[in-house]
Parts: sequence; C-alpha cells; structure tokens
Amino acid sequence: MKQLEKIIDERVQGKALMTQQNTANTKKLFIESYGCQMNMNDSEIVASILDKEGYNTTQKLEEADLILMNTCSIREKAETTVRKRLQKYNAIKKINPSMKVGVLGCMAERLKEKFLEEEKIVDLVVGPDAYRDIPNLLKEVHQGRDAINVILSKEETYGDVSPVRLNSNGVSAFVSITRGCDNMCTFCVVPFTRGRERSRDPKSIIEEIQEMVNKNFKEITLLGQNVDSYLWFGGGLKKDFKKASEIAQASAVNFAQLLELCATEFPKTRFRFSTSNPQDMSLDVIHTIAKHNNICKYIHLPVQSGSNSILKAMNRQHTREEYLELVDNIFKIIPEMALSQDMIAGFCGETEEDHQDTLSLMEHVKYDFGFMFVYSERPGTLAGRKMDDDVPFETKKRRLQELIDLQLKHSLYRTQQHLGKVEEVLIEGTSKKDQQQWKGRNTQNTVIVFPKEHYNIGDFVNVKVEDCTSATLKGIAVGYSENN
Repeated sequence: MKQLEKIIDERVQGKALMTQQNTANTKKLFIESYGCQMNMNDSEIVASILDKEGYNTTQKLEEADLILMNTCSIREKAETTVRKRLQKYNAIKKINPSMKVGVLGCMAERLKEKFLEEEKIVDLVVGPDAYRDIPNLLKEVHQGRDAINVILSKEETYGDVSPVRLNSNGVSAFVSITRGCDNMCTFCVVPFTRGRERSRDPKSIIEEIQEMVNKNFKEITLLGQNVDSYLWFGGGLKKDFKKASEIAQASAVNFAQLLELCATEFPKTRFRFSTSNPQDMSLDVIHTIAKHNNICKYIHLPVQSGSNSILKAMNRQHTREEYLELVDNIFKIIPEMALSQDMIAGFCGETEEDHQDTLSLMEHVKYDFGFMFVYSERPGTLAGRKMDDDVPFETKKRRLQELIDLQLKHSLYRTQQHLGKVEEVLIEGTSKKDQQQWKGRNTQNTVIVFPKEHYNIGDFVNVKVEDCTSATLKGIAVGYSENN
C-alpha cells in the first residue's frame, strides 16, 4: 500500500511557500498551502495583499507574527492533516502568545464559525472570496475579537491583484482564469466552498502573463476549477450569460479563444492548463492546441468512474460513451496527446460490475498517469446528505489498489513510447535523486532527467530519451531547442 499512500499524500501535503522580502516591511507571515494548484495561487494572492500591509513571508515558523493555513476540503484526510498541523501551531503560540493564526480556503468556507469554536487557537477564518478583507479582519483580531468572513462572491476574481510568486521555481507560474464551479457533482464540496463560476477579464490575464514574461518565466499554467467553462462577457456569473446584452454575447471570449490569444501573443512561452471537465471541453480547444507548438500536448481529464450508473449518481453530466468519444477524437486530432485522470473507488452503490467498467475504460484510454482515491463522504454534499456510503472500506481499498496497479502498467506503457525520441524539455531544477542531473518536463508533462553539462535552469533543451520508469524518462541532452 506504499504506492497508494504516496499518491494520496501528494494531493494533500502542505507547502510552506518561498519567502518574499520587502525591505520596508517589518512583520513576518508564514503561509502554508494544502490541496490543489488553485490554493497555491490563492496563497500568492494573499501574500500580495499582505505585502501592502507590511508583511514579508518567512519559512521560519517560530519567527512569524501571523500564520495562515490555506486549506482543502476535497477529502477527509486533507482536513485531518490541517487539524493535526494546528496542534503544532498551538505549541508555538504558547511560546509566542502575540502570534496570530488564521485559516483560509475551502475548509474555512465549509466550517465557518465552527472553526473558531472547535479550534481555540484560530483567530480568523477567511473564505476564498474574502481575501481582500484580511487587513480589516486582522484589525479586529488585534482588538481582541475573533474575525470571520466567508461570504461567497458573484464577481471576485482578484484580476487586479498581482500575485507574489512564492510557489515558483522561477521558470513556471500559475495564472488563474476562472473561479468557482457550476457542475454540482454529488461528491464534491467545491461549489459550496468556492461558489459559482465566473471568469476573469482576458485583458487582465494577458497583462499578468506579460508581467511573468518580463520576469523571464518560460511556462504559464492557466488555472480554474473548470477551465473549459471560461467565458468572459463583461463580468458576472456564467449562469447569467443568457441574460447578458447582445453586445456582450457577441463579444464574448471562450476558452479556445483565450488559448489562441495567449499562444499567439506569447509565442516563446509554453502554456498548460488545468483542470478540464469532459462535458465542457470542445474540439475547438483541441484544434487550438494542435495549431500551436507552445500549447502543451497534455490534458488532465477527470472521469471519476467508467460506469454509467455511477456517473449518473455522481451527476457528472456525461456518459461513458460520450467520454470515450471525446478521448478518441482527441487522439485523432493529436495522436501524441497525454491524458491523466481522477478516479474514485467505492462511490455510493458501486458494484463489482461498475468497478470492472472503470477498469475497462482505463484499458481503452491508457492514461499517462492518474490520481486515484477511495470515496470519502463530504458533509454538505448531495451524496453526503442523500446517499448511503455502503461500500465496505476493505472493498474500497482493494478496488483502489486494482486501479493503481493498472495505472502503473499503463504509465509504463506510455513512457516506453518515448524511447529513442528527441524531445524538448524545459529545465525546472536539479533532480532530487542526483545532484548531477537536471529535471524538466516535456510537452506531455512527463518528467525527464538528464546530465547537467553546460545547461541552466530555464533553458529549453532537446533530450534524447534512452531509458524510462513508469513515472520518469531518462536521457541525454543533444542541444538547445529552437525556443531557447
């Protein structure tokens, strides 16, 4: 089960962000993020807001004036991890009583006032749409009052906030393009913790990317709970698009058009995006990817189950057949495309036949890699309120291990397809296992390691692939790529 634990831990582990220093600032902020890439990006937004309030970030917990935890509620294990972490903060706060502790993000939005009642160490609770209010909330805290703002917004995108790049290697950066989700999957808390879908003004997206390009960033990942739902028509919730004026509808920008704009405006910058939803992905997006070499040939395309009955119970809004048709069309247009998945084992009512349907779907697609979990009931979701979590835990674990074993087989199959090929790699840093080797990723998002020689972080290098594992390619550099 070590592989299982590793996969799970990678999705819930916290990351203490890199430091950012402004010589005029005198206070110290320690900020730690859990969960998805959106949370990492949100922490950078929070750091930017607090920079203007006199806070520099620090990696030394004991010297912090303010500790913020940006939390995840997607799974029970993530919330348990946060609770345990707060115990450590409590021990430090006994030594430094003036230190303040805040909880941000999805867990804050879900629990609201209960957090202040259950975790006495917590001074402020702030939801994902209320980060601009943190300075006011801190004033409340310093006056001896608990502070909370978890109001969800119909407009907030933080489009005018330039994030402090704390969670970056100096080569790649995240740029959020949407917030919230309208899909209402029965197992998911995101619509309740991050609100309804709204998109960011494309002008502000381009301006932020330009800022990153000016700072020599080479790769940008466009972020959203569901990037394929991106739709700018002047602001507001996506569900109100039909009510917008004819002028707004006529000038609306969808995700395929935004991708086209980014790729054309910044031809030397490599673009990725995450996360996609099968029901909303159009072939226009795939054709746009095929058209531009600087849009990576990789899509994270969660399916959650291969069974139509389970997909219906999950309210996924697509069938097994529709998903496979989309996948087949993707491979027809871009044969070298890499796909990854999210899969849930043991959802409410899942039978052995349903589980076999999931395995057979995986056999058809042969994903490059994936993220697989046992189902855990989330309070407040429709599944949590209306459905019986009736699959025994031992059965869930066994089914999950079967999913993992099959994915490892397919991952090896996919990496073996790269053997003997010369592929462009963006160097992101030193390999963790060998200080004499660089690591980077190819267009399919597969990690490649190779001898350092005379190359540097941020270089685009052509690498000949000579060996592989199920997760990593190994090769030797044969020169700079034309994008360097």
